Amino acid sequence: MKIGIYPGSFDPVTYGHLDIIERSSKIVDHLIVGVLINKAKTSLFSMEERVKMIQDLTKDYGNVEVRAFDGLTVNLARECGANVIVRGLRAVTDFEYELQLAQTNKVIAPDIDTIFLTTNLKYSYLSSSMVKEIASYGGDIHSFVPDEVEVKTKQKYKVEHQK
Repeated sequence: MKIGIYPGSFDPVTYGHLDIIERSSKIVDHLIVGVLINKAKTSLFSMEERVKMIQDLTKDYGNVEVRAFDGLTVNLARECGANVIVRGLRAVTDFEYELQLAQTNKVIAPDIDTIFLTTNLKYSYLSSSMVKEIASYGGDIHSFVPDEVEVKTKQKYKVEHQK
């Protein structure tokens, strides 16, 4: 059985992320979306909120599981019996970092491969950081995230501005 891990912060989850989830779920038998608990970053959404959003958005996929993790992706992969890490590439600028990460992971865990999926062209410019910045200024993020994520993101910034 091919088990894949698609790790990320997903803060918030975007159409670009969902594109990679959908496509990679067709490549592996079981896909684990690993929601990273990144202590170095202040997240807009809690880990629980991010996990729940992705679970809700992928509930119709029979082979996708969502779980939070802390630490190295290769450790999560070993824990889950995964043999593939999935990474999305938006542009050439992503490639250098992602290649370095894949090569480092290969040294740490030689039995785990990394596969790269290029993002659909219509999402190649999209990032969670961009979505948050636009939302923080009251901009329209409807084209970047599903409706339920848009509502939750706007609520977060509305509460933040009221403080």
